[in-house]
Amino acid sequence: MNKLFIIGLPRSGTTSISVALLDYGFKVAHTAFTKQAFNLADVISDAPCFSDYQQLDSLFPDSQFVYLQRDVEKWLPSIRMLLKKMQTSIHPKTGKFSPVLKRSFYEIFGSLDAPDALSNEHLTQCYENHQAQVLAYFKGRNNLLKIDVSEANSFQTLLDFISIENQGNTDFPHLNRGDMVDNWRDTRHPNKVNPNSAGVEHRKFFDY
Repeated sequence: MNKLFIIGLPRSGTTSISVALLDYGFKVAHTAFTKQAFNLADVISDAPCFSDYQQLDSLFPDSQFVYLQRDVEKWLPSIRMLLKKMQTSIHPKTGKFSPVLKRSFYEIFGSLDAPDALSNEHLTQCYENHQAQVLAYFKGRNNLLKIDVSEANSFQTLLDFISIENQGNTDFPHLNRGDMVDNWRDTRHPNKVNPNSAGVEHRKFFDY
């Protein structure tokens, strides 16, 4: 395995799976915005993986991918809450967040200035379009796993997929409940990778 990319959309369990793998010896980046962050990490989740999985598949051959499924009715209020919190910061022109993160969200959700940007209909369409595109891209291949982190045995299914022996865990940690969005930031672990890590090319991202 080259890298493990978690390509489920935000609020589908990306933080839970990222934290769970820290104790299994993996260096983990929950979001990655520089080449160096991708080079340092074994596991990368969230932005920009959910939008850039095709390019990452080409850049890192023999990698494995995990698509996180979630019941759409439960996902909708959660993603709407997140987008409301982030709306100003991910604005394409004036937002303060990384341009990589802003682009990644825009590619999936479109402009949050649109009148229907936070409607159930639009967000459901975003979820379904992303899911269909992921499944179509990986059709006939064996390097994609689909799991719902809330389901029993999903953690063991993940470990089997990446050929790692279970250390006694039975479930993923349930993080970022309700309106929480910062559990990853608050997690302290030596295997965490800074998403803005600088390398020989400073904080340059990929050219694609």
